[in-house]
Amino acid sequence: MRKKIYYYILFLFTAFVISCKDDIPDTDTPDNPDPKPTAELIFPKKEMRSVWITTAWGLDWPMGKYGIQAQKDQYIQYLDRFEELNINTVIFQVKPMGDAFYNSPYEPWSVSITGERGKDPGYDVLKFLIDEAHKRNIEFHAWMNPYRIATRASNATPYPALHPSVNPEWVVSHEKIQIYNPALPEVRQRLADIVKDLITKYNVDGIHFDDYFYPDPSSAGTMVSDAPDYQKYGAGYNSIEDFRRANVDMAIKGVHDAIVATKPGVIFTISPAASPDYNLNTLFANVRKWCQEGWLDVVMPQLYQEVGNPYNDFQERLGWWTQYSYTAAPMIGHALYKFGDGTSPSPFQSTAELQRQFDLTRKNQKVKGNAMYSARFVLFNNINITDKLADIYKNPAVIPFLGREVAPAPTKPTNVKIENGQLTWAKQGNLRSVVYYFADVKKEGVVLAITDKNSLPVTSRGSYCVTTINADNNESEPSEIVEMNN
Repeated sequence: MRKKIYYYILFLFTAFVISCKDDIPDTDTPDNPDPKPTAELIFPKKEMRSVWITTAWGLDWPMGKYGIQAQKDQYIQYLDRFEELNINTVIFQVKPMGDAFYNSPYEPWSVSITGERGKDPGYDVLKFLIDEAHKRNIEFHAWMNPYRIATRASNATPYPALHPSVNPEWVVSHEKIQIYNPALPEVRQRLADIVKDLITKYNVDGIHFDDYFYPDPSSAGTMVSDAPDYQKYGAGYNSIEDFRRANVDMAIKGVHDAIVATKPGVIFTISPAASPDYNLNTLFANVRKWCQEGWLDVVMPQLYQEVGNPYNDFQERLGWWTQYSYTAAPMIGHALYKFGDGTSPSPFQSTAELQRQFDLTRKNQKVKGNAMYSARFVLFNNINITDKLADIYKNPAVIPFLGREVAPAPTKPTNVKIENGQLTWAKQGNLRSVVYYFADVKKEGVVLAITDKNSLPVTSRGSYCVTTINADNNESEPSEIVEMNN
């Protein structure tokens, strides 16, 4: 009986508290809180939007221009156009032919800069290139060809003299291409040392390798046999093919380790050929393994064929590379140079092909960005392909976090408000801010601006919120949203 009385009293007390809840200050939730939480907002996908700038044979830069001011003007023209297109990364070839676009203790000045291999151009080329990119908040990734030293049409033409630091025994001179010998431990160490020297001296955001590893016999002409290398170093390998793949594995791991030990904020990217079999069995590049081992931060396959190609279908290759990217972030290389080229297949005669490719990459949640090959074709705008790219990239994009956390974590902006058509906010530290706009909070928003400032004029009705991003491209939590209703 006493228990029944106790539970009855407890019931009456609970009912009383609930009935009085409306009288307790600060416990009500307003119908239209201001500012509002951002948990349900749909933020746009982050993207690295990059362009390759090729310097081998002067293709994209400097295109035979040997005057300092002419070179600077041409590069600035590229960057200004990229900025207009909301492109946020350049992949610039700084080591195309066993040479350098900076003063290197390992390799001569590039012939592409002055027309003469080894000639000092009279200014710090790489510092200029990096500084101009960073002025526009465009990342600069230093593109290196790991093994190639020189090319020629036939053995009737001598290869250029080697840099004094190069032991001739480290070099293999095939009929049409001269390379550092991938089998030698000294070559692997040299490659890691070259990367370490560059990232120590210069504020690059990334190191990038292309798809040149062991040479393709179909383009190298008569090949020098590596059987003696296999005999000397190949103990424990089941075949010479496994030996070659292991040599390239060790080189890639060595570069990765050098980056992490020297400047871990630098990301390491590689752009393999589209075909996994070609990489593995012709170039002896086991890219899938490099992704699986965590030696790459980004894998950027060159998917240069159209959707539906019977031999190298864009969509099929996209599926393979995203399936086997493991911890590496997949990005996709596009053949901008094929659009409007009369020798290209019919899909490349229409800008709709680029739209189809982007529709596929953007639907794939693993894909973190895209790269255009190459820079001069952005300026050429054949069949209005750059206009199509401008439409695809009509709003800015935040570069995703891709590597290692080095910088302090960014902090959430505070005191976000709109007054007299001006969105303002407070932030801590020297961070850039990202302003997001949502015309409808139930639909995906857009990046309105990425800015160093603490304010932005706004005119459109809708919802706004702000984040900050640090040097690693880590993004803070979003601020609460504010509304503009008139």
